Amino acid sequence: MGRQWLQAKREVANLKKGQVVGKLVKEIMVAAKLGGPEPEGNARLFAAVEKARKASVTRDVIERAIKKGAGIGSEKLVMEHVVFEGYTPHKVPVIIEVLTDNNNRTAPEIRVIFKDGGQLGSPGSNKFLFEHVGIVEAHHADPAADIEAAAIEAGAQNVEPLSHAENDDIPADRTGARFTTGCPDLHAATQWLSQNGWSVVTSELGYVAKNFPALSDTQRAEVGEFLQRVEDHDDVHRVWAALK
Repeated sequence: MGRQWLQAKREVANLKKGQVVGKLVKEIMVAAKLGGPEPEGNARLFAAVEKARKASVTRDVIERAIKKGAGIGSEKLVMEHVVFEGYTPHKVPVIIEVLTDNNNRTAPEIRVIFKDGGQLGSPGSNKFLFEHVGIVEAHHADPAADIEAAAIEAGAQNVEPLSHAENDDIPADRTGARFTTGCPDLHAATQWLSQNGWSVVTSELGYVAKNFPALSDTQRAEVGEFLQRVEDHDDVHRVWAALK
């Protein structure tokens, strides 16, 4: 029984790893499509490639993803970007970004997840509860790095400290920060940070909640379990929730 349990545990771990790799490859393809195939001139692609390397994605897989996303060669990226809006259990607003090659398959599967305590809304039903912004997460080797000054120089609207506990791509011994920009300013801010001693680990457009519902510890755990089920779907690319 012990060996059978161990094998089952390994199979679950391998499945999780496969899901992570699949999402990283999709991010690489989308980044290459939006900003071109050269990581040096495409901060979002550079961050995605670095994450993929840390997850042991092979060079061949990374290169194929870049070429497919950028439309280089025979393979072309055929991927639809779909946004779902709704509420988790306990009425926490959530926005879900999906990348799929078949929304007729994906949409019903997302609806099934929401039947378990959530509520799926129509387009625009809760997007007004979020700010659509650029998000850059980065770290600096200098423990005394002034994140406020960096935000001003980079043209960010806001900045907050970011620890290893919040994002494990931030080394524990480095100064981490999350910079928020206007959507049109994301690339310029990312470039400035990259050129001024900051190692960028995330550069993307996203949603930041304007308000956060008050939840008990039990409710927070239930919301977390629901969001994990959403994130575990292969086609779900990003989940943005009004949950601290």
